[in-house]
Amino acid sequence: THLIESRKLRDLVDKMPVLSPDLLSDHRELRLAHLALGFISMGYVWQEGQHAPAEILPKALALPFWLVSRRLGLPPILTYADSVLANWKLKDPTGNMDLIFSFPGGDTCRGFFIVSLLVEMAASPGIMVSITSFEVFLNISLAFSISLFPGPQTVCAFATCNLVMLFKPLTLTRGWRDNPMLPRGVLYEGVSDEPILLSGGSAAQSSAIQCFDALLCIKHEEETGAFLTRMRDYMPPAHRQLIETLSACPPLRDFILSCSNSDLCQAYNSCVSALVDLRNYHLNTVTKYVIIPGNYAQSVGCPFRGVGTALNTTGTGGSNLMVFLKSVRNTTQKALILERLS
Repeated sequence: THLIESRKLRDLVDKMPVLSPDLLSDHRELRLAHLALGFISMGYVWQEGQHAPAEILPKALALPFWLVSRRLGLPPILTYADSVLANWKLKDPTGNMDLIFSFPGGDTCRGFFIVSLLVEMAASPGIMVSITSFEVFLNISLAFSISLFPGPQTVCAFATCNLVMLFKPLTLTRGWRDNPMLPRGVLYEGVSDEPILLSGGSAAQSSAIQCFDALLCIKHEEETGAFLTRMRDYMPPAHRQLIETLSACPPLRDFILSCSNSDLCQAYNSCVSALVDLRNYHLNTVTKYVIIPGNYAQSVGCPFRGVGTALNTTGTGGSNLMVFLKSVRNTTQKALILERLS
């Protein structure tokens, strides 16, 4: 963090030797290496802000990142699976958590990542039940209803958010695909002779939420659906496989409609409604903490050299931010079963 703030990170990385990741032996070591290399890469590219991104990752950074990524089945960029799922440690024996790596921004940056981790933790019971009890829908409805609500922890984490400081982690998690600041992507020295286009970490890469979509038969259409499918390439392979397996199962929604059972219908609708609530919550949070501050930054002159304008319309993964969020919310609402069952 202090190397990015002092703008010394690039100089130090440029002096690094090329290290081999061959001695990394297990999955945990590889995930930690991918996490560390991802944070360093983002800091290297965006150290000078949006006005002067680095267009080349030096070999000392690019080559080990590429090799580690190949072994994990992940792309060589900081993903949601890195910055959220793999980026935590126990702070004390009581179970309080802290980040392993962070960006400049203090508690606001910490909250930016911890909030997503809390949502993933809340979702885990629903994921487990969906795997083990797919055929017994009444057993999974309660788990889903609980897991999909953001909960008070999420609200509290945002309550102390510094709206200006929030732009820092948002800036540093942007990728180099669908990004006008890096239209050709980034060249990975020692890996490829051509620039590579990769999306930044995004909540669209959440395996848990896409699992719920697949289980509840929520079909996102056109550009939104294509974007979410592409985001699966940024998930760990086992997570991606689970979503594809759930998507290939006999449609749960069709089964419920065929049963003409009001209890099943009500249980299904409670799950879909909980997911709608989560997406409304996400939409309102982005409006409050990204869109409104972004508009203010444009009106007074953004201190982060254009980032307010860019982040006000485009998400960290490269999507059209508000169009995307409204689309997934609306499609989820359409999945509700409105027919009166006898």
